[in-house]
Amino acid sequence: MDVGNKGTDLLKEGIDNILLIQLGDIGDVVLTFPCIRALRENFPKANIVVAVREKARELVEECQWSSEVISINKEKRGLGEAIAYHKNFFLRLRRFRFDLVMDLRTGTRGAILAFLAGARHRIGYCGDGVWWRDRIFNRLVPNEYEPTQHVREYYLNLLDTYDLGTKNIEPVLYVSRAKKKGAAALLEEHGVPLTRPFIVVQPFSLWQYKEWGVEKYARLINWITSEYGFSVVLTGSSDERQRAPEIQDRCGENVYNLAGKSSIGMFSAILEACQLFIGSDSSGMHIAGAIGTPTVTIFGPSSPVSWAPRGKRHLVVQKDLPCVPCREKGCGGSEMSSCLETLAVDEVKPVVRKQLERIKVLGDSKQEAVSRLQGD
Repeated sequence: MDVGNKGTDLLKEGIDNILLIQLGDIGDVVLTFPCIRALRENFPKANIVVAVREKARELVEECQWSSEVISINKEKRGLGEAIAYHKNFFLRLRRFRFDLVMDLRTGTRGAILAFLAGARHRIGYCGDGVWWRDRIFNRLVPNEYEPTQHVREYYLNLLDTYDLGTKNIEPVLYVSRAKKKGAAALLEEHGVPLTRPFIVVQPFSLWQYKEWGVEKYARLINWITSEYGFSVVLTGSSDERQRAPEIQDRCGENVYNLAGKSSIGMFSAILEACQLFIGSDSSGMHIAGAIGTPTVTIFGPSSPVSWAPRGKRHLVVQKDLPCVPCREKGCGGSEMSSCLETLAVDEVKPVVRKQLERIKVLGDSKQEAVSRLQGD
């Protein structure tokens, strides 16, 4: 087993089929796009297949650097259905005849997938204590994540070790014309006027300890709609569909609830069309950053250095406390974060105002929303 260091050679000849495994959440998949691009730059003629969880499938389908996507569907099945599903999945996987497989995470599921792929080159990070996991890979890279390192750079480190990196380290997403038109129809169906600019607010997170609070978001949204006249579109996952009305009911006019009503692909189109994204450390932040939409992200215990989109178009609000960022799941692992509970609306407004004033000065530089969604 080879434990690679920077500059370790990997012969590029004879590598025609590549599997890149990223079984993390949607944000992790977005931050993996520079890796897909790097593989395409280093193997321009190769068949590059990306394995992700089902919920991220649409994002990779839109990626111009990948050839195909394999999605892992974890829905519950009966015994017979489960056997048939796994058999068909295995047969499809082996038909690719992979020469190279790379797993960007340190868990066991990706390692099992790497083993099933049957590639002669199997590259992964050193794992976190499961004794058999590292034995699956014949090329290992030390798992040396630094707190000052952005996660996208951490993922790229696996490729850089074998001189497969890229200078284009920013995640970039593209949205098809079909997704834009679908998003336009969805917005119109829910009464969102496309002839005026709108802002997307994603108040929720997969993790409760990252959420700022319903009442605070409602107060911030009422301030935005009354002082600046923007429409506000609430977004979230299907699991959050029932939570969004808690905010909408506290707001005035021009606030629309689309939580759980769009696919991830259409969500990307909506974010491309909007003027600003406001929300927690969540999938929306990552997608908006990769599409080029300005963001204001409200961070709690997690680190903006590791996760926030980079650049002047992206701003962060985080409570100035000596324990922040603690990188824990709430205070003492309690799922409740004092840094967010004590973060006042008046502390968030100046950062949002800075972005909104910038939009006013620049004007609607992306053209009106309906034009952007129709791809004109």
